[in-house]
Parts: sequence; structure tokens; C-alpha cells
Amino acid sequence: MGRNTRKRRSSMATKAIAASAALALGGGGLIWANFYASAHESNNNGWSQNQTKAAAAQVATISCPDVGQKLTNVPQNARQGVATELANLDKQITEAYARLASTRQAQAGDSGFVQNAIVGPLKEKRAATIDRIRIDIQRVGGQFNTSLSQLAACTTQNAQTNAGQNNGGQQQNGGQQQNGGQQQNGGQQNNGGQQNGGQQQGNGGQGGNGPVAADFVDITKVQGNAQLGVGQNGLPANGNSGSRGTFTTKCGTNANKNHNTDNVIVAPGVANGAHHLHDYVGNQNNDAFASDQELAGASTTCQNQGDKSSYFWPVLRLQNGTQDFDQNNDGGGKEGNVGKILQASQAQIKFVGNKKGNVVAMPTALRIITGDAKAFVNGNANANVNWSCTGFENKVQLHDKYPICPQGSQVVRTTDFQSCWDGQNIDSANHRTHVSFVQADGTCANGFKAIPQLQVRLVYNVPAPKLQNGTVVNPYAVDTFPENLHKPITDHNDFINFFSQNTMNKMVNCINTGKNCQ
Repeated sequence: MGRNTRKRRSSMATKAIAASAALALGGGGLIWANFYASAHESNNNGWSQNQTKAAAAQVATISCPDVGQKLTNVPQNARQGVATELANLDKQITEAYARLASTRQAQAGDSGFVQNAIVGPLKEKRAATIDRIRIDIQRVGGQFNTSLSQLAACTTQNAQTNAGQNNGGQQQNGGQQQNGGQQQNGGQQNNGGQQNGGQQQGNGGQGGNGPVAADFVDITKVQGNAQLGVGQNGLPANGNSGSRGTFTTKCGTNANKNHNTDNVIVAPGVANGAHHLHDYVGNQNNDAFASDQELAGASTTCQNQGDKSSYFWPVLRLQNGTQDFDQNNDGGGKEGNVGKILQASQAQIKFVGNKKGNVVAMPTALRIITGDAKAFVNGNANANVNWSCTGFENKVQLHDKYPICPQGSQVVRTTDFQSCWDGQNIDSANHRTHVSFVQADGTCANGFKAIPQLQVRLVYNVPAPKLQNGTVVNPYAVDTFPENLHKPITDHNDFINFFSQNTMNKMVNCINTGKNCQ
């Protein structure tokens, strides 16, 4: 209880544990050292607030290109080796992050310390790792894009040109296009991780890496922008024509506390490959070491036993000073994911049709990731986030803010998955290109086939945070990679299809004939 236990440790698994600092989307990251936290700690280590400010004025972040997202054509028999090397890239980033955060005094006394002792060595390690990726690909006859070698270098940014300005602002702009009204609270660009990062509770959230006041907005003060049933692409999932039915599966809310910090899709064989904690419903055998055969034979929390699919998402926590079971664990408190884990009061899982025509069955073991756990670093190209409150879902959907809901209203997280499939692959090298969203007219591009669209709606009873003098009191936040600062734009959702063939056929028939089934 409280965490998946792993029984399948092999020599490969032992080696994988050595790479347990792997981040889930592979090879890229933004290193953020919360220098303001050291002012809070000054009485313990002799580090003065003035020294803290001096260090913060030097280097606060290191931004590394995301190699994993660029690898779109990796031969199947090279993917495990490449995945291991991507895990190494992320381990290198986490080690540099830890060094940046633990050498504040040296940085204050030497303006070249970060470049010479952290960024330079990091580039050398990344270059060697990217070259091993090249070898893995070419060894099996694949083609390696030599331009990827240029992604070894990481850049530094000071506190005045921080992640909130250079990265967070991108997501915010993306959110503003769909989310008019958020700009009135658009402090993320000016304050994300900088001013409020130092003010809030003295250290930018209970874990020292967010969230901050600028990440929250009173939903009653946001201009209405929502359309019921509209997904990431601004289109209804199904309309007055096409396949109009639905199929609902009831799989619970993870009352049995099935958690782990793995991600078998993007980091197979790597313990703590997600660097944050997941809720799992449905399939009960999902961890980094689960084979498709083991997943197919697992038990399920779904009422319909023909659904052994795995549905998983990062946990939501209340940062009210409390601790949970993973306070001293990797992926938990050791990596800034702290506070009380909140169990959803509702987890609604529904599949809907295509606006233009019929859908086809999803293949067994199809993997789909929607959203981007590194969106604060990577930009909003793959972000797919909807935050709202009960009673406001038809009016307001937020993308880069956490809502503060009025009394009697609950926090809602909604994700609509990609619903076009290439007709051949159950996964792809970057875990994205085998599926896509529909085009503007509702059809699938490039010969892709329409499949049932998964929609997940999670509802939580969350005590409303309070904003006081530029700080947030008792915030809540989604678990993230440490360098992504608990930004709401990083919310994401994962799915692996293990419906029985009979149940999948029933789903397709229900959707295509306009029925509502479960």
C-alpha cells in the first residue's frame, strides 16, 4: 500500500537503478537553484542574505536542450539502449542541479564558478552521452542526425532573466490565446521563480521549488473562455455528425494508494524514471519493469474486467506543512515533491468518437502520452492542460494557472487525448509521432485513422489557497520534475491500452452507432 512494490529486479534492473535520476521525457531540462531558499537557511550555515542575493544575481538557471524530443527515428532494437542514455542525460542534469544549489557560497566568491565547475563539465558529459546514442543507432543500421551533437551545450541564466521569463512566458502566451483573462494575473513572466520564488514561505513553496503566488488565479475573476467538450485543438471531440456515442469505464480513484515514481512508457527499466509520483488506476501491475505480457495478465480496479488498461497521472499535493509517506524518497520529498497527497473525489474516464466519421479499434498495448511534464522547460508545443473548478467548467479553462475555487467548488483537471493513430505502431521513438490530434476540420492527417478519444476528468476537494502580500499560503500543486517548479502547465496524463478485444469491439460499436455504454 502506498507504493507499487517491485519484484522483478534483474541484473539489468540493478544497472537501471544506477540511472534512477532519469527524468521522464528524456535528455532535457532546466536547472533552477532556488537561491532565495538559502536566506531562509542562513542561520544554519552562515550564508547571509546579502550573499544569497549576490549569488542569485549571478546564475539561477541552466537550460539544456531536450534531446529525447528530437529523436523521432530510432530503430526498434536500439530503443532500449537509447532510453538508457537519455536517462543518463537527465541524471547529469539532476547532478548539476544539486551542485548548483549546494555551492552558493563558492558562486558568490567566484563569478566563473558556475561555468567552470558546473556548465563546462556538464557539456562534456552530455557530449559523450549523445555520442553513445549515435553509436547505439548506427550499430543497428539506423541514421543519426549529426546536428543532435550540437545539443550538448547548456546555457546559463541569471535570476533577472529566469525561467519564468524565457520559458514560462511561452506557455503563458499559449494559454492566453485560448484563455483570455489570465493575463491580468500574468505574473509568471515577471515573477515565475524569481521574486515570488523568494518570498513565498521564504523558499518558494514547501519544497523550495514552487509553486509561487503567480501560479494561482481566483477563477471568479477570470474572463470566460471555455467551450464545453473542446479539447487542445479547439474542436469538439464529436459533433452533430460522425461517431457520436460514448463509452465510460469506472476504475476508481486509487483508493488503494497504488503509487510509484516510474514511467514504463518513456523510461522502461529505470526506477524513478518519472522523478515524481503517479496515481495509477486500472492496471495494477504498472511499474518500470512491467512487460506487455505482465500488464495483460494483471488485475484491474476497473468494474469492467475487460478493461485492464493503465491510466496514470502525477499526484496532486496540498503543501500545508504536512509530510506524506515519500517525504524521504526519490521522486518525493528528496526532489521537492512534498506535502499531503490528495486523492481525487472523482475520476471520470470516458471515450468519445470522431466529429467526421467512424472510429477504429485501438491496438493492444497502444501507448499515448498527452501533455508535457517538461512544458515549463520545453515550451508549450506539447502542453495539453485544462484546470478549472466545478460550476465553472463551461466558462473557464486555465492552462498555465492553478484555480482558486470559491467555497463549495472543487478543483478539476481535464485532459483530452490524441485521437488519430498511424495505423501501425503502438509507440514511437519520442512517444508522440505515432498519434496526433485531429485537423481543423476534424479529420486525421497523413493517412492516420480515427480512434476513440480518451477523456479524463479528475475532481479534488482542495482547501482554497490564500494570496497574501505576493505570497501564497497553503498552496496545492501537481508533482513535477524538480526543475519544472510545480508549474500547472506541466500537468500530463498517460494511457496504455489493455482492453480485451471483445470489450474494445463493444466500445467501437457503441461509439459508431451513437450509443452511450459502459
